Amino acid sequence: MQVAIVEIKAHCPEPGATSARMLELGATHQGRDHQVDTYFAVPHGRLKLRQGGIETNLIHYRRDDHAGPKESQVLLHSPSDAPSLRAALSAALDVRVVVDKQRDIFWAGNVKLHLDDVAGLGTFVEIEAIDRDGSHSRAELHDRCRQWLNDLGIEPSLLVTHSYSDLLLARNEMRAGDAGDP
Repeated sequence: MQVAIVEIKAHCPEPGATSARMLELGATHQGRDHQVDTYFAVPHGRLKLRQGGIETNLIHYRRDDHAGPKESQVLLHSPSDAPSLRAALSAALDVRVVVDKQRDIFWAGNVKLHLDDVAGLGTFVEIEAIDRDGSHSRAELHDRCRQWLNDLGIEPSLLVTHSYSDLLLARNEMRAGDAGDP
């Protein structure tokens, strides 16, 4: 399934208050999911296998890295046997990084909201305006993201430009460099 998504990611210094505000604004809490995302080295875009109790998908996407709303073209596949798929992909492709997170999932119409506690990185909020069937324009998706950004009171200084995988890779490279210093 191909999906168009406009996404915003930001540091979340007060997850309890953010969660309460989401509910106050009419979002519904779908649940808390422990998700492990395995990113594979591919020549174009990003490929990850997400394994969780609520969401399990093979996801390929392309997205620019910048603060604020980012557009993605996403291909989703829901595998029936994720562990076997992970083994096959790991045998064929290099694993770039594994992202381990606890994710609270909220929905408000076509907007999916996440509160993520990412191992090694901290707590984040994500806003994803989603078009699954071509019924929403890019402008509408951007507007929905900006509206939630404003309604949640997320300051521009909290916006994150890169994916969790990129942030973990950068952190790991920095630690490796520090370990090599005399």
